[in-house]
Amino acid sequence: MPWHELRIQADSKLAEQLSDILFDLGALSVSIEDATAGTEQEKPIFGEPGMPLEQLWEHSIVVALLAEEADPHLFAAGAAQQAGIPLPTYDIKHIEEQDWVRATQAQFDPIQVSNRLWITPTWHQQTPDAINIALDPGLAFGTGSHPTTWLCLQWLDEQIAGGETVLDYGCGSGILAIAAKLLGATKVDGVDIDPQAMIASRQNAEQNQVSMDFFLPDAAPDAQYDIVVANILTNPLKLLAALFASRCRADGQLVLSGILVEQAEEVIEIYRPWFNLEVSAEREGWVRLAGLRKQ
Repeated sequence: MPWHELRIQADSKLAEQLSDILFDLGALSVSIEDATAGTEQEKPIFGEPGMPLEQLWEHSIVVALLAEEADPHLFAAGAAQQAGIPLPTYDIKHIEEQDWVRATQAQFDPIQVSNRLWITPTWHQQTPDAINIALDPGLAFGTGSHPTTWLCLQWLDEQIAGGETVLDYGCGSGILAIAAKLLGATKVDGVDIDPQAMIASRQNAEQNQVSMDFFLPDAAPDAQYDIVVANILTNPLKLLAALFASRCRADGQLVLSGILVEQAEEVIEIYRPWFNLEVSAEREGWVRLAGLRKQ
């Protein structure tokens, strides 16, 4: 059956309140989007490690999916009345019934990292004579399509010779940990602050028939690794420098991504007491830092 999509413009203070009200009024689903997505003003919003998410985008859009028989105008008016605000700016879209699974799958094709390394959704045929990471888009970050993930995968493909121990910190979907294992690493651990990432990573590891362990930060082993890789944002990376130094053996390798070009020098300087880092690659405004742990 078809649906209505109600899109209400809101600031960060009202977005969550309107979302809750629309659910109470009977919306089938509600999400909050960045109103500036796709522009120069777009900003990623992520919580710091171990901390709750305390802010939304300054300019947001509350998106409610409504049943065909619902009146979107009444929903908008009712939400405004309950929130105690004037009727906000909104628009309505008509969503036709379709095969949502097929439509979603059509958006995700195999991604080539190198001649031998591919990320392949399970509904696609695997690339012959290549290492295929079987990975479907899910709730945890990391499908290989983002430049920061691609930069880390490329580094692992070039640098892992076989037999290394690897820590993937901020593992998300587990894609980097899985790639390291498929490329020949002997022991691989993943760490993430999100319990959902633990579920996704374990499922993806099982799907790729590789054995590894995933931990929440407090449960992670006190171990050192040949390689530490972290694809997260700059602010968490700055806070984690000392921790990564304790997890990387002397002369071990550290790989960081999730860093914008203009942030690279600041991160390099913070890590200087423990690591000799440099920009080793750039892609679409993001950089990868890599280097060795000092003796």
